[in-house]
Amino acid sequence: MSKKVHLSENAPKPIGPYSQAIEANGIVFFAGQIPLDAKSGELIKGGVSDQAKKVMENISAVLTSADLTFDQIVKTTIFLVDMNDFAAVNEVYGQYFKGAPPARSTIAVAALPRGARVEVEVTACRN
Repeated sequence: MSKKVHLSENAPKPIGPYSQAIEANGIVFFAGQIPLDAKSGELIKGGVSDQAKKVMENISAVLTSADLTFDQIVKTTIFLVDMNDFAAVNEVYGQYFKGAPPARSTIAVAALPRGARVEVEVTACRN
């Protein structure tokens, strides 16, 4: 098995020992994205909807670097600090999937890096 690293300069650089995305056998596993600004590396200002939009934009940037689209995402996991944010995040998230949406899990967590309110990780399939 060979692995290929995908990296986008338009998404935040990893803040630890991990890659933005790794491809193996046509499946691309993406690290979770939080609402960091790619240039400053800082958490964006705004509410959970603003944060969710930035997360999805960061995912879009890494998808583009891997020559993939949202239509090729097969599984997502959403991590929320507060389940009361579910509806707001769901509204933003839904705008990025025009066809059949991927399988999804949503998990409540005690905290996320840098004080983020939402994190999303995805898996895409090239085939």
